Amino acid sequence: MKILKTILAVGAIVLAAAIPASAQFRIGPRLGTEVNSMRLNKSVFDNDNRAGFTGGVQMEFNVPVVNVGFDLSVMYVHRVSQSTIDNTSTDAADNAALNSSRLKNRDYIEIPLNFKYKIGLPLIGKVFTPYLFTGPSFAFLTSKTAITDVYKNKKFDLAWNFGVGVQLISHLQIGASYGLGMTKTVETLSGYTGAQPIEGKNNYWTITAAWLF
Repeated sequence: MKILKTILAVGAIVLAAAIPASAQFRIGPRLGTEVNSMRLNKSVFDNDNRAGFTGGVQMEFNVPVVNVGFDLSVMYVHRVSQSTIDNTSTDAADNAALNSSRLKNRDYIEIPLNFKYKIGLPLIGKVFTPYLFTGPSFAFLTSKTAITDVYKNKKFDLAWNFGVGVQLISHLQIGASYGLGMTKTVETLSGYTGAQPIEGKNNYWTITAAWLF
């Protein structure tokens, strides 16, 4: 909790220092889904492509005219994660533990902090405004850490998001982003020497919609 409070405090200080008094502040609900692969058609929401869901609150600070700002969200995330495992062990028990660790559900409280640039378009800007965003995402595990007798989930995960989106009628924001995992989400329990290494980083696509007031 101390880490969470520190991140929120630092984020608030950075936003307050970086954004002038003329900036616009908005807040609203944000909902979305995580997918295994981004597809430019309706099949992106097929059952076999969905990898979780997310929901929470988004706050946005935007500087008019230059159209730059930040957004900060607090999100609950249910993520179905699949690990890439080097399954070369000759030990049957070790291989059983590896195979059972491949697909696991994880729940997080995630805090993404993004730098956002809105691309102003003459005449139609109030109806249709595309934007770009990027920034870190801090995730805190809320589900159990144990996976097997060999492996456990780490309590903290750091990723970097890259995304694009569109703002419609000045309130609705629909965005898609790729989260590049910076830290491993799974680790081997100390004292166990037979386990094979796991590449357990959370790399994921997310599609969300937010309504900002």
